[in-house]
Amino acid sequence: TLCLPNPKPMQIAITDACIFIDIYELQLNASFFELEIIVHTSIDVFNELYPEQQKVLKIYQASGKLFLHTISAEDRSIIFKEKYPKSLSQTDKTVLHLAVKLNAMILSSDASVRNYAKKNSIEYHGMLWVLDQLVDQKLLSGQEATKRLDKLIKTNIVYQNNIHLVEEMGKRKKKWS
Repeated sequence: TLCLPNPKPMQIAITDACIFIDIYELQLNASFFELEIIVHTSIDVFNELYPEQQKVLKIYQASGKLFLHTISAEDRSIIFKEKYPKSLSQTDKTVLHLAVKLNAMILSSDASVRNYAKKNSIEYHGMLWVLDQLVDQKLLSGQEATKRLDKLIKTNIVYQNNIHLVEEMGKRKKKWS
């Protein structure tokens, strides 16, 4: 039999602390980091997290599944010169810069970040994609994913008032049940 090597893990740049917070609050850290991914973020994003959240992420940094990037003065200069929309925070800009530099996909729940990524042809996704991946890779059952999605809706206002998101969540609940 022919043995093919595992495909190269997907490079993901996480742009906002909200994604890490949602993963933490939904108790998905272990499952998330079991995905065939390498996660990159800036120290700026990491510093927005609570110490207990940072402590959990340091475990994945030690195992090589998470890379925390310190943005150099040279990179900050490049970021400063880039024509980013005013709606993006400095922290958002650091990870958008990292995503381009590393040719990484973006994970964000921030509309401004997602719009910038879309306009600049950078692949982007959010928490629904994370749940899809966990179910598809059998790291989470459909029933368990539905429970986590319900908790996400209850705890994160972003998922309560967006008609498109509500529609997408309904599709997933139906698919996963």
